[in-house]
Amino acid sequence: MKTQTDSPLVPAPVGVGPRIMSLDALRGFDMFWIIGADYLAYALDRMSQKPATRFLTYQLIHAEWQGFHAYDLIFPLFLFIVGVSIVFSLGRSKGTGHKAVLTRIIRRSVLIFLLGIFYSGGISNPWPDVRLMGVLNRIAIAYLVTALLFHFFKPKILATICVGLLVGYWALLSFVPIRDIHLTRDALAAMAERNGDGEGAESLREDRNFSAVPDSVAWTAAEKLFYGQQMRVTGKYERGYNLSDHLDFQYLGGRKYDVFFDPEGLLSSLGGIASCLLGVFAGLLLLAQSIESRKKAACLIGFGIAAALAGWLWNLQLPVVKRIWTPSYALVAGGYSSILLGLFYLIVDVWQVRKWCQPFVWIGMNSITIYMTASIIGSFRKPAGRIVGGSVGLFLNDHIAAGFDELVISIVGLSLVFLFAHFLYKRKIFLRL
Repeated sequence: MKTQTDSPLVPAPVGVGPRIMSLDALRGFDMFWIIGADYLAYALDRMSQKPATRFLTYQLIHAEWQGFHAYDLIFPLFLFIVGVSIVFSLGRSKGTGHKAVLTRIIRRSVLIFLLGIFYSGGISNPWPDVRLMGVLNRIAIAYLVTALLFHFFKPKILATICVGLLVGYWALLSFVPIRDIHLTRDALAAMAERNGDGEGAESLREDRNFSAVPDSVAWTAAEKLFYGQQMRVTGKYERGYNLSDHLDFQYLGGRKYDVFFDPEGLLSSLGGIASCLLGVFAGLLLLAQSIESRKKAACLIGFGIAAALAGWLWNLQLPVVKRIWTPSYALVAGGYSSILLGLFYLIVDVWQVRKWCQPFVWIGMNSITIYMTASIIGSFRKPAGRIVGGSVGLFLNDHIAAGFDELVISIVGLSLVFLFAHFLYKRKIFLRL
């Protein structure tokens, strides 16, 4: 545990040329928003109510369904970085026996997937109150498929596969018939009421915990309505009214994040794999020694702009929707991720302006450790609240400004994250998977 890992979540030394610090910094920057920086923005907005802070707060919540906010970039950016890291970690395995490489890939995928089960209450909660498809689970699946593809196929074939995934997923969403039914509480309750099932309608509206109990009255009512609907439609992309959500309802067991379906569901994993593959192409570019560093940054930014524009053009027919990871969303998010990587690479590795990003590097080199630690302790805001909350917070609100306690708690929570990350970094403790 005292040696550096080459996990896709915490990359090892590059092995070809100098270490790309910008990759660690970008990963840490991404994690920074996951572990509490958003609460800092919320606290500032509550205190000031200025247009600037209101806009920032608006960007730090997920789009309700269609559309794209800055917060919708956090997860695909991480998957993009996983793809970049695959190039550097598995690229050194070229020529190694298939068995050894496949063992590494499968072992890491299984471990990350199991961590996802643990994160979602797999130990503390009884089945079926366990979420099978969460953030870490999608990372595990995307890493497994992308790493296997990278190991067995050359870049041109990988590009063809990536295009095939995007086009194929679009075709499935657009042309495969689904039942003409909206899998939302209100729509199902209204439908049950029209059918004379008053008990089912009432439970669908009121039973807020039935997602964990598939044999409840509410679930029975939902399944009766779903399987009783014989009308079919195509080309639907609304919430609970699309192929991805319907397949989750039919085939995804356990607890689902959105009751009947999951934003990290079964079919939408195709979009996640495509996002990871886009990162692989960025990694191959960074690894190319024949291309000058400034040109690499320019190519990353240029490709990012082109991909984002293509995604927004596709949005005219196929909406940009994070919750089902539509192909248009994968392109938009992949484009923005490539632009960010190009900027970080230019500033950190080409211009060598590095002091500002060192705290992000600490976090980025131990991202999975910090993510799991935050889960175990219930976020770093909890210990921060013990330090500056309670009577201290009341004093701050009374003598400085209303809501000032939330701002201080957010700052202290982030400070604890940086201190913890720095402690691990200085002692060369990196979680190995």
